Amino acid sequence: MEDFLNFMAGLSSAQKGIWLFAWVSMGLFFEQIFPFTSKDYHKVKHNLVNLTFLAITMIINTLFSIFIVKILYPFIESNQIGLLYLIELPTWAELLIALLFFDFSAQFFIHLLLHKIKPIWRFHMIHHSDTMVVATTGTRHHPLDYLTRELFSLVVILVTGAPFAYYMVYRIITIPCTYFTHSNINLPLWLDKALSYLIVTPNLHRFHHHYQLPYTDSNYGNILSIWDRLFGTLRYDDPNMIKFGIDILEGKNDEDILFQLGVPFNRNIPSTVVVKGS
Repeated sequence: MEDFLNFMAGLSSAQKGIWLFAWVSMGLFFEQIFPFTSKDYHKVKHNLVNLTFLAITMIINTLFSIFIVKILYPFIESNQIGLLYLIELPTWAELLIALLFFDFSAQFFIHLLLHKIKPIWRFHMIHHSDTMVVATTGTRHHPLDYLTRELFSLVVILVTGAPFAYYMVYRIITIPCTYFTHSNINLPLWLDKALSYLIVTPNLHRFHHHYQLPYTDSNYGNILSIWDRLFGTLRYDDPNMIKFGIDILEGKNDEDILFQLGVPFNRNIPSTVVVKGS
């Protein structure tokens, strides 16, 4: 375990980049073989738009990593801040606790807040504006949307005192989960349903990207689906009824990067969904 954690803590930027693009590529590859929807669209253009958002995200992530390594962790370690400094547990138990904290707080809970608090929902709308949910949609985030999520990761680090290696394990796990759940792949329904009792699956997350309420306000999880089950926000229906996008934005603008970046500040766009589904 110690060797594994030392390896995770020492991952280089190149190794993390290779891991990320390997999973993006894998998602795009399997979409061509087992597509959920065969809707015609300009795949190269669409993915380049989403990858542009990813490039912005990577810049923010790099700045956060520098802050975490150079400032936050030296402060935590010198002052022994966090729950894990108060209890003595096996390393595997500490890692599990940290991962649960990260998945609940920095994924499920902040995602729920992004939908419930109007000022930050306006930034999150860009993620939902994609009318073709594919692997690259997973990192289609407005910079201030992603910044909000990262701030919650910092809160979890401060509360738990999770070592940097634990944080890196969490980040490495979220990458395949993100691209798996957004991929336009067609898992057998029985398999998707079975997996959905524990983890977030493509069908489960597709309902979250349905263009109407109440589906948009459901299935907030990223790794584990247990949080949605515990808090009553889980929905699973007929995946064939799903229509991607959001009904307060015109789908024709989903590939206009400048328009999308300006959506949160465009007062001609309402903050609430105006048509509710059944």
